Amino acid sequence: MSAQLTHPLTLVLAAPRGFCAGVDRAIQIVEQALQKWGAPVYVRHEIVHNRHVVESLEAKGAIFVEELDECPPDRPVVFSAHGVPKSVPAEAERREMVYVDATCPLVSKVHLEAERHYRQGQHIVLIGHAGHPEVIGTMGQLPDGAISLIEDEAQAEGFTPPEGADGLAFVTQTTLSVDDTARIVEVLRRRFPAIAAPKKEDICYATTNRQEAVKAIAPRVDALVVIGAPNSSNSKRLVEVGKVAGCAESRLIQKAADLDMDWLAGVERLGVTAGASAPELLVEQVIEACRARFAVTVEEVEVAREDVRFKLPRAVATA
Repeated sequence: MSAQLTHPLTLVLAAPRGFCAGVDRAIQIVEQALQKWGAPVYVRHEIVHNRHVVESLEAKGAIFVEELDECPPDRPVVFSAHGVPKSVPAEAERREMVYVDATCPLVSKVHLEAERHYRQGQHIVLIGHAGHPEVIGTMGQLPDGAISLIEDEAQAEGFTPPEGADGLAFVTQTTLSVDDTARIVEVLRRRFPAIAAPKKEDICYATTNRQEAVKAIAPRVDALVVIGAPNSSNSKRLVEVGKVAGCAESRLIQKAADLDMDWLAGVERLGVTAGASAPELLVEQVIEACRARFAVTVEEVEVAREDVRFKLPRAVATA
């Protein structure tokens, strides 16, 4: 053990990392709802993809459910940051429920874009991952068949627009790999030169910044840990970006206890970042776990400053 304590380990922290404005807002919405209406407040789906966040809100009185029919009609319900199909608020209104929509404003922007293109008669191509809550929510903004999901370049090459569409437009999930998405868009633009693009890129600022920070540190470290949930799209993309950017030893962990100290035995420089739904506390715990075993030095590499803030919905803004 004494030999391990003298093993020098430099932790290279990526910045920005961790919570984005949409996640911060969603958590505040649940906390403010609890303050305004008291416990319990129901939340449809994980408010954000992080067990630490979910468990801390559960301790305050939030109850997480999968579907609306699990919620009693006399208690408020919050919809997750990933967005929901239009059928969900419609059902809440039918049941005369109090609800607060915590959909990230940048996801709502994608919803509005899709609706605008649909009104213009265009068929919408959504670049994203099947089954992800954000994709389910976006596809649920419009009637069945109005949106085609494309997950990779091969699907983009084989895509055939439906008959009767007055042109094509594409939108994207907000948490994708910037580089992978650019390649898919390149295929679509080559095959359909007139395809309409978003006025402003759909991949959110936080996803882009965190990927750029990983690209900056990956060539300079022996290994990289991304702190995030296994169902977190943006966290999984950070692992992929780390590998492509030069750090083959890139791993996803949920918390400090998941850190494999034997894996770090030959590591001199360890990159550390966190997905957009992972709190900074989890980063601090990883640093402390390393300090208990190694002689740790901490460096931070910052590629951007973030000062984005989103307003809370009126229903909870004055709670």
